[in-house]
Amino acid sequence: GINAEYGKQWYQRRVRGARLHENTKTMATVAKFNLPNLKVGTLDALMSMSDDLAKLDGYTEQVMVKLYNFLAHTLEEDDLQKLPDFTKVNNKDLKSYCYTFVWDVAKFPTKLSIKEIHDIIAKNMTKIEKDFKSKSTTFNNLKTNLIQHQKKESGNLVTRNLATIVKEEDFVNESEYLVTVCVVVPKNSVKEWENSYWKLADFVVPQSSEMIYEEGDQLLYNVTMFRKTLDAFKTNARERKFIVRDFTFSKTIIEKQRTEATNLEKAKNKAYPPLIKWLKGNFSEAFLNWTHVKALRLFTESVLRYGLPATFMTAILEPNKKSEKKLREKLFAMYGTLDKNASDSTDLGDIPAMFLTGDYYPYVYFDINTAFVENVRDF
Repeated sequence: GINAEYGKQWYQRRVRGARLHENTKTMATVAKFNLPNLKVGTLDALMSMSDDLAKLDGYTEQVMVKLYNFLAHTLEEDDLQKLPDFTKVNNKDLKSYCYTFVWDVAKFPTKLSIKEIHDIIAKNMTKIEKDFKSKSTTFNNLKTNLIQHQKKESGNLVTRNLATIVKEEDFVNESEYLVTVCVVVPKNSVKEWENSYWKLADFVVPQSSEMIYEEGDQLLYNVTMFRKTLDAFKTNARERKFIVRDFTFSKTIIEKQRTEATNLEKAKNKAYPPLIKWLKGNFSEAFLNWTHVKALRLFTESVLRYGLPATFMTAILEPNKKSEKKLREKLFAMYGTLDKNASDSTDLGDIPAMFLTGDYYPYVYFDINTAFVENVRDF
């Protein structure tokens, strides 16, 4: 059988949708925004949900944008071009998903109350945020430790780790009386060093200094002396701008440092694919939840403003470039009679407080802002 009242409502919506499209097609992309018939409940409950849904809207968007930004800044350069593919919902880009929005009955059964659907989404987003904090912290710690280790392996000769530069034969080892140290010498002071290093303190071994490494305007030399004269040598070397590095050659320590670097790199590379997969899936889930919050708000505010039965027509519009003002004027011309409180230069004094969340229009309006996907990191 055919429900005559439902058929009438369906026809009215079709007519309204066609009229909206015809009047705005030169100013915007217009698509139907499919809303299901949701359980309304009491007016008091609906008014309470209006506030709760507004908070959930902001919270869901905040978490979603965090996921996107972390994904965009975590992707390796070779993967960055895949970002649009990593941020799809049901295999659609964000705008296409919005244009073809269909309520997900499997995730959010319409037999549930609006509050119950609200609570499901709130629980989903709370778990996503909790997991995100844990996963992002773990991965950031890995990256930080690896970067710190890499910094030690680079930089100038005064600060970098010498373990990757020197060799065992550059040192006198296992001697009770002798010690070999590494000294950073400015390139313009090489002759001075080679002609005077054994004079910087007593008991420096002549002809014991050799150039080990050169980088930029600095050179690294070794020199051997008796241990008891090391402090005096450091003091006199510093006065001539020769920098004695605090470095002791140890095969055990060097091997440990190399192992740490390898393990950090392996751990990061191992963590990267599952993290990106998780971000991809949960960004999609967050955006899906967000659009359903928008749908809940659209339904709730429409019932509060226009009452029952819920025969309103819902649509999604994307203004063409520089057409938003003109579009607003057209919409006001079409729907201005729906609400006596709305006008082009609105006096907001008589408008119910629950609607004062921004600009006020004679129609119920919510923004789905996807501009954050365009703000990708710059290299």
